[in-house]
Amino acid sequence: MADTSDTRTPAQIEADIKRRREVLAETLDEIGVRVHPKTIVGDAKAKVVANVDHTLGRAYVQVNRVVSDVRARFVDDEGAPRLERIVPAALVVVGVVGLLALGARRRRD
Repeated sequence: MADTSDTRTPAQIEADIKRRREVLAETLDEIGVRVHPKTIVGDAKAKVVANVDHTLGRAYVQVNRVVSDVRARFVDDEGAPRLERIVPAALVVVGVVGLLALGARRRRD
């Protein structure tokens, strides 16, 4: 059988009750802060900002990778331009721009 006798003094029991009330009050205060609308909105904003930062970081890495790939195609390891690749690409760009300008001019006339 379990011993149900309490050997604490009334002062010890009162001190224990007081301590438990303080812990309970702290817990209730913490819950109140967590469920406060400002806290909920702040937490939601923080999550959105974190997601945006993560997405922007991933986009930056992707763009950086693409730029590095393009640079590697048009510049050699020593940083010198690869004219055998730049000249044809420049001619294509000039041709496309010329065709667009010609088409725009025809539409105006």
